[in-house]
Amino acid sequence: MSFARDAGRAVRSTLLLWVITAIIYPLLMIALGQIVFPFQANGSLIKNAQNQVIGSALIGQPFTSDRYFNSRPSTTSYSTADPKKDEAGVLKTGVSGASNLAPSNPALRDRIAGKNDEGDFNRLKNAGVQPTADLVYTSGSSLDPHITPEAAKTQIARVAKARGIQPNQLETLIAQNTDNRFLGIFGEPGVNVLKLNLALDGF
Repeated sequence: MSFARDAGRAVRSTLLLWVITAIIYPLLMIALGQIVFPFQANGSLIKNAQNQVIGSALIGQPFTSDRYFNSRPSTTSYSTADPKKDEAGVLKTGVSGASNLAPSNPALRDRIAGKNDEGDFNRLKNAGVQPTADLVYTSGSSLDPHITPEAAKTQIARVAKARGIQPNQLETLIAQNTDNRFLGIFGEPGVNVLKLNLALDGF
């Protein structure tokens, strides 16, 4: 009798905990997220003037045109590559991840310099942009949507010339789209490239 009572109590406790942790808690967190943090809970999606989703504030996109501020390089092409046409093998290890090449690795230097001086470093120099570390090195996830304010400012002359606008106007846009340190002490200021370029198109 005691065993049956203890077994029944164990089953009821298990079912109660399952209802709390597998149903009530997840639904409560979903509701809380939608009410308190709807933007973040739905993927931090960014929309254009036509109310079309053009990306997420959390995931970078490739920008290479002189009319736009360029993003930092990505080993996965920001996961935009077609897995069926992935000749370079950028998606072999998934949709996120760094190259894990050490600074002393010749392959890293070759990627930055490129064949026949066609790498990111020389492309930026030829465009009149002083290469900063984040404009030639990939991030740990290869999906980083930010560059440093310094990296954005080095591109001002190129973008201003391509668009025919004043450099000081671009400086203002950069300042308006710079995210400060979290709580004022954690991390470093960063410029969200997608937000900056969207603001640039609406200028």
